Amino acid sequence: MTVKKYNFYAGPAILPQEVMKKAQSELLDFRGIGLSIMEISHRSKEFDAVIKGAENKTRKAFGVPDNYYVLFLQGGASLQFGMIPMNLLKGGKADYIHTGEWASKAIKEAKLYGTVNIAGTSEDKNYNYIPTNLKFSSDAVYCHLTSNETIGGIQWSKFPDTGKVPLIADMSSDIMSRRIDVSKFGLIYAGAQKNIGPSGVTLVIIRKDLVETITDKITTMLNYKTHIKEPSLYNTPPCFGIYIIDLVMDWIESKGGIAGIEALNDEKAATLYKFIDNSDLYRGAAEINSRSKMNVTFRLKTEDLEAKFLKEATAAGLIGLAGHRSVGGCRASLYNAMDIAGVTALINFMKKFELENK
Repeated sequence: MTVKKYNFYAGPAILPQEVMKKAQSELLDFRGIGLSIMEISHRSKEFDAVIKGAENKTRKAFGVPDNYYVLFLQGGASLQFGMIPMNLLKGGKADYIHTGEWASKAIKEAKLYGTVNIAGTSEDKNYNYIPTNLKFSSDAVYCHLTSNETIGGIQWSKFPDTGKVPLIADMSSDIMSRRIDVSKFGLIYAGAQKNIGPSGVTLVIIRKDLVETITDKITTMLNYKTHIKEPSLYNTPPCFGIYIIDLVMDWIESKGGIAGIEALNDEKAATLYKFIDNSDLYRGAAEINSRSKMNVTFRLKTEDLEAKFLKEATAAGLIGLAGHRSVGGCRASLYNAMDIAGVTALINFMKKFELENK
């Protein structure tokens, strides 16, 4: 008998079954044209409808105001770590809040283009909490944070008020998992491969007034103006990935929009954390008031037990539960497409494993 498999990888991550089946049905013949979406020109009217649809649906689902550009770029969040200060910092000062590995990478790149002030950090406890003692600079060009750290399993539940200083957020691992006020941000960016599509597409939402400050003395492909002038079509874009985003936006709408997705994510995370907190074998790795609803990190009593747990979980069809190699332990990623049945299957396995390993 084939074991039902559940995908708990941190990324590339689970996609909605409905979306993959739709893509499968259209793979060889895209909407009756006799060619695959992967074969047609990115300048064709067929793909033009796809990319415009993906943008319009993204705007609607996420509540993106008219005074923001929506771009589908490449290079992942890692390219944005450098592209943001290259375009916006220009030798000035920026505040960065240091909450872990991904924030660290962003900070490293920003230092190449200006001065970085660490406005807050949770380094003292190995990044297992969101810092609240923040010290912002009065002359900062922008303030940058990572909304959800996949490694530590921590997430901002409420974003800081940075006043007139534009707030920039790397939302790669919790984009469209909950309702937010986009107007509170100057720029939001996210690799698609957690919640809204496959790897290869990076969503960038940037306020129009920030674009006006960008110099032309930046290499063409790394200048936001380039991709705004030729709406995400300056060069050949990741056509298949954008097509999948278009389908995912339809799926989100079918689930009641972001509000419906948020309710499901709240239920999944609360159910799993409740089990962990009432267990004698498992313990949460992140501080309770900073816990991520996307990446539930936990430990067992010993590393040997963790190794056994991961091996047996994989055999039971629970895939991708190992914590990041830098911290070890276990991690269950509960992105949008993970349903409550997957969480139930994980908890049932964890109960069984606990009984067998008292």
